[in-house]
Parts: sequence; C-alpha cells; structure tokens
Amino acid sequence: MEFSVRIPFVDLLGFRLERMEGGEAQMAYDPAPEHLNSFDVVHGGVGMTLLDVVMAHAARSLQPDMGCVTIEMKTSFVRAAKGPLLARGLVLHRTATMAFTEGRVLDAGGQLCSHATGTFKFVPRLPTGPGRVNPLNRIPTD
Repeated sequence: MEFSVRIPFVDLLGFRLERMEGGEAQMAYDPAPEHLNSFDVVHGGVGMTLLDVVMAHAARSLQPDMGCVTIEMKTSFVRAAKGPLLARGLVLHRTATMAFTEGRVLDAGGQLCSHATGTFKFVPRLPTGPGRVNPLNRIPTD
C-alpha cells in the first residue's frame, strides 16, 4: 500500500504502510544497521517515529482529505526492539478537530516492545506556492 503523502524521513527509515482504514493503521519496518543504537537494538528515536507515524495514519484514515499534526505523545519502552517490527495504531476517540490515539510496536514473536498514546490535530492539506518541492507539506498548525 502506498502512503498518500510523501514524508521524506519515513522514506529514509523504510516504513511500509500495510493498512489504513476505519481508525486503524498498520506498518511494517525492517531496521537497518544505521537505525540501531550502541546496544545493537532499534534506537528509541526510530521507535518513537514509527509510533508517531502509525498513530497519525490511524487518525488520517478517518478523514483522508485532511492532514494531521502531533500535539502530544507519550511513549513507554517495554523491551528492546529487534528484527522485523510491526506497528499498529488505533483511534480511541475523535472530535471535530482532534484524534486521541494509541500505538503499539511488536517484534516478530508478537511481544510488545513499546506503547504510546498521542493526540493529533486535523489540519487542511493546502498546496504551497511556486517553487515548493513538496506541494502538500505546508499546513497551518494553529
């Protein structure tokens, strides 16, 4: 499944969107050596990015014509993340302008590696002016 907008950082990390519908999203990720920390496990920043992106896509699945931006996020690391990972996002509650979500990252054995909750604000996806490389990246956030 293709991402509906290009996010260069997500491209760099190699996240793969598998599902995005009905307030849920699922992504797969095979960590590259350059994404590991000094303990040879997935760097926490990569894990948090995976959670952020899967929760945002769960929110966007409810209204694909809108973008959404992260308002807040809390992450708990349960165990070291190794090998192929699966991320799942779920909308817990939605208002007219916000989505309250949770995300989980699981290892190949189905064990929980990390968990997050996040709040996302829906914003219009507007084209930018001439000379912009990414026509839908500029959005109002207030």
